[in-house]
Amino acid sequence: MTHFAKTALVLALFGASSIVAAQDATAPAEQQTAAPAAEQPAPPQAASAEALPAGISPPPEGMGQIVFFRPSKMLGAAIGFIVREGEAELGKLRNASYFVHATTPGQHSYVVHSEAKDVMNIEVEAGETYYVSGGISMGVLAGRPNLSPSDQATFVEASKKLKPAKPLKPKK
Repeated sequence: MTHFAKTALVLALFGASSIVAAQDATAPAEQQTAAPAAEQPAPPQAASAEALPAGISPPPEGMGQIVFFRPSKMLGAAIGFIVREGEAELGKLRNASYFVHATTPGQHSYVVHSEAKDVMNIEVEAGETYYVSGGISMGVLAGRPNLSPSDQATFVEASKKLKPAKPLKPKK
């Protein structure tokens, strides 16, 4: 079986998150290299208010804002997840959607979960806009939502296929 066929088989059986593992396992020994040590993801980069993409307004005076977005992908497309800060539900990210959350300056922790929980900590500064990408990775019983730092350029590229997220319905 060729390297391509093995990779395609793994993708079909386990999803896109297994591609890297499959490529490492099937690559000839001379092509394998030692993987770098796992590093903490870089914090989201702030964008100046002057260069915000279309559809994104500057944050309110004295506040910062975070653009949570989920690029259009086939893996986990039917799964949506809610982004929370503490007990407050901020918005629901479905495939190919985004929402903007204005917040006070300071340290904030945002959480998403299903069978596993992912937490993203951000130090927000007044007047700045931050970008956070959401995604789904393979889980045992269900997809696992995750948040990762992103930047304006990635959002602009993804925004061609994004729609604003629907507002959350109030709990009864």
